[in-house]
Amino acid sequence: MVIAAYSGTFDPITYGHYDIIQRAAHMFPRLIVAVGLNPSKNPRFDLDERVTLIRDVVRKLPNVEVKGFSGLVVDFARDNGITVLVRGVRTVGDVDYEKQMAVMNRDLYPDLDTVMLAPSPEYAHLSSSLVRELAALGAPVEKLVPAAVIPALRERIGLK
Repeated sequence: MVIAAYSGTFDPITYGHYDIIQRAAHMFPRLIVAVGLNPSKNPRFDLDERVTLIRDVVRKLPNVEVKGFSGLVVDFARDNGITVLVRGVRTVGDVDYEKQMAVMNRDLYPDLDTVMLAPSPEYAHLSSSLVRELAALGAPVEKLVPAAVIPALRERIGLK
């Protein structure tokens, strides 16, 4: 059975991320949402909070599991029997970066392939950093993130 992983920091998970998760869950018999610990991105939510939020969002997708990890994604993949990485790409810059990463990851773990998915058009503009910025400025984010994320996001930025 092919096990795929969609990795990222998901700080917070957006509808763009969820779009990729749903589509990848239809493509692969088992999908792990691999939530990375990347302190250089200065996440607003800690790893456990992000894992909990994503689990709530994907709870109705029976073949999706959520796991946190630190270190290299290739080590996480090897340790979990993952042979396909799913990556979301919005721009040409994303494609170039992800291609470079795919080649490096395959060099480090030859059994690992990368599949790049473009988001659905209605989510092509979304990023977690944009959502955080808009929320901090008081803009409505209901169309950008799943409902389960909104209370946590508002609390994190000091809004009620």
